[in-house]
Amino acid sequence: MDARQIMGWNLRLLRVERGLSQERLAFEARIDRAYVGRVERGMENVTISTIEALARALEVPVAALFSQPDRNASQPKPLRPGRKPKGSK
Repeated sequence: MDARQIMGWNLRLLRVERGLSQERLAFEARIDRAYVGRVERGMENVTISTIEALARALEVPVAALFSQPDRNASQPKPLRPGRKPKGSK
């Protein structure tokens, strides 16, 4: 996995864990929603400023976006459209 794929993996994992839609994360980070989707798919070469904005919106350190996923981990699942995970407010 290259750095873009690792970051995309972690971005989706953290976003879903927090019950945030791509649209909400984009709003909080002040970036375009479609861009968030491309980052999650590892298709964008993200600037440091955008990485910082995403980490701030997720309330995690920047390093959390670059932690190597376990080799046996399955791809993070997206949120179901229009639904928040149980226990989210």
